[in-house]
Amino acid sequence: MTSSSKEPLFVLIKSLSKSEKRQFKLYVNRLGVNADAKFLALFNLLDKMRSYDEDEVLKSGIVKKQQLSNLKAHLYKQVLTSLRMNPVNQNIRIQLREQLDFATILYHKGLYRQSLKILDKAKKQAVENEEKVIAFEIVELEKVIETQYITRSISGRADELAVQAKELMQDNVITSKLSNLSLQLYGIMLKMGYVRSDKEYNWVTNYFNARMPECNIESLGFREKQWLYQAQLWYSFLTQDFLNCYKYASKLVDLFYEHKTMIYLNPVFFLKGSNYLLESLYYIKYRSQFQQSLARLEETLAEEHFPKNGNLEVLSFLYSYSNKLNLHFLEGTFGEGLYLEKPILKGLKDYSDKIDEHHVMIFYYKLACLYFGVGDNKKCIFYLKKIIDNKSLIMREDLMCFSRVLSLVAHYEAGLDYHLEVQLKSTYKFLLKMNDLHEVQKEIIKFLRGLGNIYPHELKREFKNLHARLKKYENDPYERRAFLYLDIISWLESKIENKPVGEIIKEKAKLLIR
Repeated sequence: MTSSSKEPLFVLIKSLSKSEKRQFKLYVNRLGVNADAKFLALFNLLDKMRSYDEDEVLKSGIVKKQQLSNLKAHLYKQVLTSLRMNPVNQNIRIQLREQLDFATILYHKGLYRQSLKILDKAKKQAVENEEKVIAFEIVELEKVIETQYITRSISGRADELAVQAKELMQDNVITSKLSNLSLQLYGIMLKMGYVRSDKEYNWVTNYFNARMPECNIESLGFREKQWLYQAQLWYSFLTQDFLNCYKYASKLVDLFYEHKTMIYLNPVFFLKGSNYLLESLYYIKYRSQFQQSLARLEETLAEEHFPKNGNLEVLSFLYSYSNKLNLHFLEGTFGEGLYLEKPILKGLKDYSDKIDEHHVMIFYYKLACLYFGVGDNKKCIFYLKKIIDNKSLIMREDLMCFSRVLSLVAHYEAGLDYHLEVQLKSTYKFLLKMNDLHEVQKEIIKFLRGLGNIYPHELKREFKNLHARLKKYENDPYERRAFLYLDIISWLESKIENKPVGEIIKEKAKLLIR
């Protein structure tokens, strides 16, 4: 039996809204298909199912086993065709493709003048909306038609099309190189996290410089600038240059607001850019600007013209709730952030087939930090265990590493001494295996391992000693990443001053002018 999460047709049908299902049935009726048609009967059956059951489909008598694969493929195509015709999904890219298809049909019928007229109009639209890949395809078809539809101006027309094709091709090559670089840097970030040594820094820098195409920023269009800023942004994230992260993320978001129609044409890139901006503001602890940027993002999402679809719904959920949590971390208002747990867990369940494992683990880590901040260490351990028990090393390694380190601290705080010894051995082996045992982790593990030999009245002194040893790493380019995942300094200060860790962070937030 095929799993419901792996059956593409079932997943597609379950993703449809009520209006999209109604649209599909209207589309089928327009086709003049009999209400008892097999593909429509299969649609209705799958729509009623809670999970995909192939045996149930075969028992229904709609189709024989040998024909099921073909019927599913036909229904899948019909559903997509219906969605394509839905006005909700009619963005400029689909409209341009449609015009290109119409022009191709007219060309094949020998109606060259009509075809060229449609292509000329579509080309202007494509260039205006920075859809240069489609614009290049249009010019290529124009060139084909012009070789058969001879006019008196063919000489000048040929030169004009040749120049347009060359310019568009050059722009597309730059865009492709920049988008490739951005994607490759993102892949490196997911695999290894931030650079951990001069060797890694030099490798990433050489990798970045070798693949960065030469270009004059003044001559770049919207699309090329977008990918340029994204590539520079990921390089800055990898090298932990968070001021430059803020710089390029600001440029990226400002670019969208300067060309506001691009927000609605490219909402995914806008959302990602806004999230990068908020992440960089979080890392440099620019609280007031973080609040403004988050509010601005939520206002844009609430606009009537902002597109609505399943993909954007998921991204809006991910970025809104992740950054709402980050705001509470910045302010030290952990208790006030607990209300976010229920909608986050609900969202992770509702969008389980659309959210990748990496983002789920990030949410678990943030919820663990939230509970650690309010002193509920058992609930903190509960969420960290979900990450630690995950055996997929495809996830970002540093997330796995610091989940284990925070788990050690939470076990100590919860008084789970037996579990602490087991955790110490497990974490130490894991860090050695990952080649990720840095000074901050060494100091924390050494401290926790020696707790059994410390008398209660000596604890505060040992907390102070560990605080002094860790403080010197706070601005170290390769050690400071530990403090991005776990504010161990504030935790130690809370133990020294006998205050909740949330109160310590809140006091620090008040001292920040920004």
